[in-house]
Amino acid sequence: MASLTQEVASKSQQTAAAVVDALVGHEAPAPETSAQIRSHFDKYASSTSPEGVKLMSQVDFIEAITPPPDSAAAAYHKIPREQYGILFLVADRSRKGQITVQDYAFFENLLSKPDAEYEIAFRLFDRDGTGVVNFNDFIQLYKENKSADALPFDWTSSWASLYLGGQKSRRELTYAQFSQMLRGVQGERVRQAFLHFDKKSTGYITPAEFEEIIVKTQKHKLSDHLLENLHTLCNVGLTAKISYAHVRAFQNLMKDIDLVEVIIRKAVSKSKDGSITRTDFINEAAQTSRWGTFTPMEADVLFHFASLDNQTGRLSIQDFSKVVDPSWKPSERLSSEKTATAVSSGPKPLKAVLKSMYNFGLGAIAGAFGATMVYPIDLVKTRMQNQRVTVVGERLYLNSVDCAKKVIKNEGFTGLYRGLGPQLVGVAPEKAIKLTVNDIIRDYAKGTGLDGKGVSLPWEIVAGGTAGGCQVIFTNPLEIVKIRLQVQGEIAKNTPGMPRRSALWIVKNLGLLGLYKGASACLLRDIPFSAIYFPTYSHMKKDWFGESETKKLGVGALLISGAIAGMPAAYLTTPCDVIKTRLQVEARKGETTYRGLTHCARTVYKEEGFKAFFKGGPARILRSSPQFGFTLAAYEVLQNVAPFPEYDSDDLSGLNKKAGRLHTAGLGQTAGDMPWVRSRNALKMILDLDQNFGRAKVNPTEDEWKRIRGLGGV
Repeated sequence: MASLTQEVASKSQQTAAAVVDALVGHEAPAPETSAQIRSHFDKYASSTSPEGVKLMSQVDFIEAITPPPDSAAAAYHKIPREQYGILFLVADRSRKGQITVQDYAFFENLLSKPDAEYEIAFRLFDRDGTGVVNFNDFIQLYKENKSADALPFDWTSSWASLYLGGQKSRRELTYAQFSQMLRGVQGERVRQAFLHFDKKSTGYITPAEFEEIIVKTQKHKLSDHLLENLHTLCNVGLTAKISYAHVRAFQNLMKDIDLVEVIIRKAVSKSKDGSITRTDFINEAAQTSRWGTFTPMEADVLFHFASLDNQTGRLSIQDFSKVVDPSWKPSERLSSEKTATAVSSGPKPLKAVLKSMYNFGLGAIAGAFGATMVYPIDLVKTRMQNQRVTVVGERLYLNSVDCAKKVIKNEGFTGLYRGLGPQLVGVAPEKAIKLTVNDIIRDYAKGTGLDGKGVSLPWEIVAGGTAGGCQVIFTNPLEIVKIRLQVQGEIAKNTPGMPRRSALWIVKNLGLLGLYKGASACLLRDIPFSAIYFPTYSHMKKDWFGESETKKLGVGALLISGAIAGMPAAYLTTPCDVIKTRLQVEARKGETTYRGLTHCARTVYKEEGFKAFFKGGPARILRSSPQFGFTLAAYEVLQNVAPFPEYDSDDLSGLNKKAGRLHTAGLGQTAGDMPWVRSRNALKMILDLDQNFGRAKVNPTEDEWKRIRGLGGV
C-alpha cells in the first residue's frame, strides 16, 4: 500500500513538474546532460570561464544548432545562418551572453518536445520567465527586430485586440493563447498590407505590390520558383491586377502546403502515367478531407505556379516540387536539365520516338473518327460542287437534301461512304503534318504576343497557313482519288455499262503527275483554311472559354471551339474548293475540260455565275465544323483513356513505372536531423512576425564571423 502511495505521489510530482516546465521553464530542474549533448557542446564551445567551465557564445551556438551548409539537411538558403542567433536568447537563461552545458541541454530538451516550435517562440517573448507574455515586452522585442522597410502592422487593430486586449485593458497571453495568435498573425499581416496598398478600396493591387507583400511576410517559407514568379499570379484572373481573393487563396495554399503534398502524393499514386490534372487534385482533396479543403481558386493558384514550365494540363510530382518544396532552387532545375541532356544519348531518344508514334496513332484514330462521322456530308458536298448547269436534260440534284436522298435510293446507304478508304488513309499524315508544323512555328514565335509570352496574330496566321500548305503533299493525291470514287456512282447511273473502278486502278491510271492534278487549287484552299482556322480556334479557347496555363478546357468546350472555328474557314474557302473539285473530277462527254486554275475560274464564272463558286458551301460548313469538333473531342478522350506511360529512362519495358517523389532536402527524415528541423521551424514561426528577427542580434568579430560555416565567404 505504501508503495502504491509513493508511486501515485511520484506521478503527481512529475505531472506538476511538467506543468511548471511548460509555463516557467527556468524554474524546472535542469535536464540531465547526456554524454551525446555534452560531446556536442564541447565540440563547439570556444571559451572557458575563470573557474575552468566551458562556455558557448552566440556564434558558437549558431554553429551548433545549424547543419553544415553542404549537407542534405541544410535547406537554409532563405534564412541567413546568423539569424539563428535569436534562438540564443532562449538558451541564455541568465542573460550573460554565454551559456553553459546545462543551458545547452535545456535548449536541446526543448527541441525534443512535440510542440517545440511554438514553445521556443513563447519563451523568447516571455523575457522574465513568468509563464505569460506581457504586451509591453512583446511590443518592445518586436520593435527591436522589426525591419526598417517593414510593411506597417497595427498591433492595436481589432484583430490584435482580440488577443492582446484594448488600450485600456491589455491582457497577458498564456502559452496556448500566444501560440494561437502566432498561428494567425501572418494572415493578418497580409490583410493589413493589402489594405495599405489598396488605399482606394478597389479590391485590387498590382503584381509588384503583391510580390512585395509576400516577400516581406513569407519569403522564408517559399521556394525560389515561387519567389521568381509571384508577379504572374495576375494571369490566374482576367485583369492585370491581383484581387484580395487571389491573395487569400495563395496564402491559404501556402499555409496548408503539407496537406497539399499529401493530396498530390495520393493522386499521383492512383495515376497511370504519374501525372495529374486539376480535376484529379480536387477530387482527391475531397476524398482526403471531410469537408473539402481547397476552393477552385486555390486549385487554380496551385496549378498555375506548378505548370509554368509544363502547360500540358497534366503535371508530375516534379512539377509540384517547385511549389511544395521550399528548398527547391534554380540550380536544381539546371541540374535536372543537365541530367536529361546527359542521358539523352541512352534510351531517351527511343522514348521520344515512342511518344511521337503514340501521338501520331491517337491523331490518326481521332482524325479517322471525325472523318467517318461527317463523310456522307462530304460526299454530298462533292457531288453538288461537281454538278454543272450544262448537263444535258435537267439538273440532277435540286439541293443537298435531294442529293442525299437520291444517293441512298440509287446506290444504297453505303453509297454515302464511297471513297471513305482513301480518306481514312490520308487523315493520319494530314493531321500529323498540319499540327506539327503549326506547333513548330508557334513555338518559334513565342514571345511575340502583346503580353510578351504568347504568339502575335500575324505569326498565328503564318503558322496556320504554312501548316495547311505542307499537308497538300499528302492530301492532294488522296483527295483526287476520293473525289473520283465519290462521283463514280453518279456517272454509272447516267452511263449504263460504265465499270466501277477501284482506288488502286485510279492511282495507276492517273500516274504520279496526275495524282497532283489540281494541287495549285488545293494549296489555294488549304493555306487560307488553316490560316483562318488555327488562329480562330486558339482565340476561341482563350478569349471565349478562358483557357489558360491553369485552366484546361473540357471536351465540350474543345468541340465547340473546333466547330465554330471551322465555320468561317470552311465557307470562305469554298470557291477554292469548287475549283479544286472541278479540276480533279474527270470531265464527262459534252462537258468543258478545264486547262488550269485560271481557266477553270473564268469558265465557271462565265457559264454558271458567281454563285457557283459557293456551291456546297453550307455542306462544307456542316462537314468541316463537326469534323474538327469530333476529331478534337476524340483526341482528348483517347488521351485520358490511354495516357502515354512514363517509364524510367533505364527501363522501357514497363516494369518499373516511375511515379516520382517530392524532394525535401533530407529534412525530417532521420532522428539525427530533428534538432536542426525544430530549430528551423521555430525560427520560421518567429519570422512570421517580421523577416528581420535575429539579424540585429549577432555582432561577431571578424574571426568569429569566419568560424561560422557559410558566412564571411569561408
